[in-house]
Formats: sequence, C-alpha cells, structure tokens
Amino acid sequence: MRCFHFSSADEEAVPVPRAASRVSWARSLSAASAARSEVESDAAAFHNFLSQRRARDLRAFGFSELKSATRGFSRSSLIGEGGFGCVFRGAVRVEDGGDGRGAKMDVAVKQLNRNGFQGHKEWMNEVNLLGVVKHPNLVKLVGYCAEDDERGIQRLLVYELMQNKSLEDHLLTRAPSPPLPWMVRLRIAQDAARGLAYLHEEMDFQLIFRDFKASNILLDEHFNARLSDFGLARQGPAEGNGHVSTSVVGTVGYAAPEYVQTGKLTAKSDVWSFGVVLYELITGRRAVERNLPKGEQKLLEWVRPYISDSRKFHLIIDPRLDQPEQCSKSAQKVSSLANKCLMKNPKSRPKMSEVVAALGDIIGEIEPRDEVNQDVQAESNNGSQCANERVLDLRDMASLRNKSTRKLDWRSWTTGLAKTR
Repeated sequence: MRCFHFSSADEEAVPVPRAASRVSWARSLSAASAARSEVESDAAAFHNFLSQRRARDLRAFGFSELKSATRGFSRSSLIGEGGFGCVFRGAVRVEDGGDGRGAKMDVAVKQLNRNGFQGHKEWMNEVNLLGVVKHPNLVKLVGYCAEDDERGIQRLLVYELMQNKSLEDHLLTRAPSPPLPWMVRLRIAQDAARGLAYLHEEMDFQLIFRDFKASNILLDEHFNARLSDFGLARQGPAEGNGHVSTSVVGTVGYAAPEYVQTGKLTAKSDVWSFGVVLYELITGRRAVERNLPKGEQKLLEWVRPYISDSRKFHLIIDPRLDQPEQCSKSAQKVSSLANKCLMKNPKSRPKMSEVVAALGDIIGEIEPRDEVNQDVQAESNNGSQCANERVLDLRDMASLRNKSTRKLDWRSWTTGLAKTR
C-alpha cells in the first residue's frame, strides 16, 4: 500500500509553509512535490525539545561500520524496500562486553535513497521521536548514521530486528504462509492499540501517528507487535486547540475522511485507521484491493451489508482461519468495536485506552474456553497412547457408591484403564 499526499477542495485554507514532503518509510511514494510539507510556527522549538530529551544511549554509527554489518549492503541482506530506499539485515556490536568487543545484536538498517522522496527532515523526525519515546509496543531505535563525504549524503537508521516482519506480510500478501490464528490476531491488535494509547495519552506531549496500517505493525519472534515508521508522526494540538491544521498525507484506505477533506488532524484520525486494520484482521483483506471485483475493492464498503446481519456475518470472516465459525461470536464483537472507531463524528470515536480495554475483554472471554479445550485435547491424546485393554477397577467402583443408598451409581461410571505387563 502506497503513501500519498492527498489533495482536497479545502486545502487552500490550510497553511502549508515550505519544507520537504512527508512520506512513509514502508512502501511509500509521494504523489505530490517532494519538496513540500507543513512546518508549524513552533516546529523548531518542538524538535529542540525532543533533541534535549533524546536518550543518551542512542548510538551514532559510522557509515563504514554499517556497510560492514550489512555485507556491503548486499542483495542477500535485503529484507525490504520502498520509496525511502532499502532495508538491510545486519549485526552490530552495541554494548561493551567483558571482553571489550561488545555484544552482537541483529538489526534492521534503513538506508535513505539519496535520489528518493524521503527528506532529511523526515529522517530527523524519526531520530528525534524514537530517541524519546520508549514503550514495549514501539519499535526500538538503536542508533543512526549521518555522514557527508565524497560519496554524498549518507542517512541511515538502525532498528532492532523484528524477526517476523510486518502484519501485512502475514495477513495480506499473496505469498503462501500459515494463516495467523484468531487469538494471535487479537493479541496483535491489542499490542498495536497499546502503542497508540501511549502516543496519544501517556506522554507529557501527544503524538499522532498519522500512518497507522498493517505494514507499519512489526512482529517479533513471539508475534508481539510494535509500531514502526514515525516519518509522518506529528505533535498533537496545543492545549485549548481541538486539532492541528496540516497538509494531508497518509495512505489511501486508512486516512480518516474528515482529515482528508479538511486537513484537520486529531488523535481520533489514528482511531479511524485502527478500525480499518481491525476489519483487515477479521477478513484477511486489504483496505483497498484493486484486483478484486469492483464491488469488493474497498473493504469498508464490501463488509457493510454483512455486519448488520448476524446470519451473514460469517461470510466476511477470513476463510483461511481454522474453523472460522468458532470465532464468529468474538469476530462480531471486534466488528462492533471497529464500527465505533469508524464513527463519522470523530468525537464519537473511543480513545485508544478504551479500545485496549475492550480488546482485553474480548480476549478474556476466549481464553478460558481455549484452556478447557486444550485440556480435553491433551487428555484425549494421552488416552490414545494407552493399552487397548480396559477393565473395571473395583476401587473406582467403590468410590462411585452413593453415600445415601450405598449403591453403585452407574450413570456416572466410566471404564478405567488396566496396566498390562
């Protein structure tokens, strides 16, 4: 899914001073000028504030070190690419170990394409923001590289490596891969919601992610989710202001309609995008898919006739799920939550902390049932491995006697297993 600069009829009323255009690090191209984006009157002060608070352990790498770590930025180390440039897998030493050599860490190295659309200001945005924000559901920035020499401008970012790539890679790509189980999808949604709640509500300044989508949700080896790509992130409105006026950027299919139409950005714009991703998790379909029949290309329009009829709802559940009918009830609850996130009036949408709580309730209702099913399955497997010979264990029979009648209660009796030599 590409990231575009939207245009609207009201855009002339939105102040758009000179700067480099903002585009996404992941699969992003700009449909407008690469030399434009918004700069607020207090933008310089805000970035100075971030720079002062930037974590001291954010490491400045040399270009030669990262070149060596990625085997010369070889194609064999390439794990992704887009309008920003390429992402390479590598290994660097990040700590001073007892042997003086340091401990090795697997990393993802994003190299800015000098001829691409990504600007230096957006690179700085990532360095400043990820150098400040710290949360288990946000990707960790290990360091950066900024060198100007005879080779030209070298701008790179070094992240911790997320072993399972992105949610998009598992959910929406055509490559054959095992489908994500329903409970894993719910866990991923809850992790992503926690990340957004932290940005919106838990810091002393608010950040609006502005490009929330499946490709920006990365997964570690245990499928724990972390938000990545802060190139489009914006500081929220100042106290007393209801929104931030900005030129419109984002990804088609995920951007909130009021933001696209007016350029007025709020945290509730992220909530809308989250609602779209919830429907992607339910259906296994992209927000916009041009390869489908015309009536099915836009996900939100396609699901509309089914979500109000419980008898038809199962038709939109991802058919790749194992026994999709068993998750239909919880999927309907997730759909109801998604509809709240997609309310036309932004003020009617829930806060992300409320979304986290709602997903926790849905997961809590499923887990006890899953544990019982697992216990039953385990007992069944154990029984199949025992000897086939079954006899009546008299000691078990004695324990089944009814205390009042002192007779055997055959209704509750089951055969026991006899050990054979």
